[in-house]
Amino acid sequence: MSPKAILALEDGAVFEGDAIGAATTAVGEVVFNTSMTGYQEMLTDPSYAGQIVIPTYPMIGNYGINQQDVESRRIQVRGFVVRQACDEPSHWGSQSTLHEYLASQGIPGVAGLDTRAITRRLRSKGVMMGVVTGEMSPDAALEHLRRQPSYGALDLVREVSAAKQYIWPPETPSAKYRVAVVDLGVKYNILRILKAKGCNVTAVPCTASADEVLATKPDGIVISPGPGDPALLEYLVATTKKLMGRAPIFGICLGHQVLGHAYGGRTFKLKFGHRGGNHPVKDRVTGRVHITAQNHGYAVDGDSLPSDVEVTHVNLNDGTVEGMRHKGLPIMSIQYHSEASPGPMDNVYMFDRFLDMVGTHK
Repeated sequence: MSPKAILALEDGAVFEGDAIGAATTAVGEVVFNTSMTGYQEMLTDPSYAGQIVIPTYPMIGNYGINQQDVESRRIQVRGFVVRQACDEPSHWGSQSTLHEYLASQGIPGVAGLDTRAITRRLRSKGVMMGVVTGEMSPDAALEHLRRQPSYGALDLVREVSAAKQYIWPPETPSAKYRVAVVDLGVKYNILRILKAKGCNVTAVPCTASADEVLATKPDGIVISPGPGDPALLEYLVATTKKLMGRAPIFGICLGHQVLGHAYGGRTFKLKFGHRGGNHPVKDRVTGRVHITAQNHGYAVDGDSLPSDVEVTHVNLNDGTVEGMRHKGLPIMSIQYHSEASPGPMDNVYMFDRFLDMVGTHK
């Protein structure tokens, strides 16, 4: 028989199932993702740092784990909760099971839970802190959880950002543009797409100064996605202000929120966030509606933006801001993930829009 483990939520709810992954304890904000595939991309997405992730799709692990679908240097989630964990994956590229992958990197999980019931609870009450453990009783787990800091109190960007500057290989002498990516928790697919579109790409740590970013001689700057509350990132907002007007800027997800603060706007926490590969967004520039990949728990308050910033995209589910453009400077941003991974690739055109802006201002 499989050893048992629990997911305990801060409201006192406890769910028992079978332990998967590492035999350890982890605390994080409990969130759900509605994508039907892409669990390996979810696991390695730095935007999930500090969180326990619940895929709503019932069977996870059925195509195994491979080396091509990783989106960062390690698993980033704190814990993983699934309805059914497949222990006999079927795919030509599979190299290990979900359980083996989690265990190899010290990440605990629970299988066999009613993830639909947990998701309904989070949609009703909002995301909350939780603990995954096979080592503690429910009472001990809840007491342990009460002693931990909340998700919104942690600067998780410093945890996931690169420790030093690096080049996404190889550099190409014939590359059309040089792009600096400020790494707040960048997914590899952002770097892959920029490279495929003819750019030499240099990633810099989140703590890099504006002068250090500009020392890479960028034709354009991308401020990447990442985890946590943008209101804690005053050092990044200050750096971004110094970069504005020095080179074209493209902010994605957390980078979009950092730009919102740099403009003088505000952000707020969503009740249960947008996480999945099926979120409709209207592009006000073209009038088209796109299905987008999303992973964020905070949003820019459109009413707080100054008059020289235009909202270019809106979420058709709840009307929140999904894109912005500065009217006088070459700066654009989107809240959703143009690089997908996982999710629809329909929105790669935003990289083309950014590079067109770079070309115009070079």
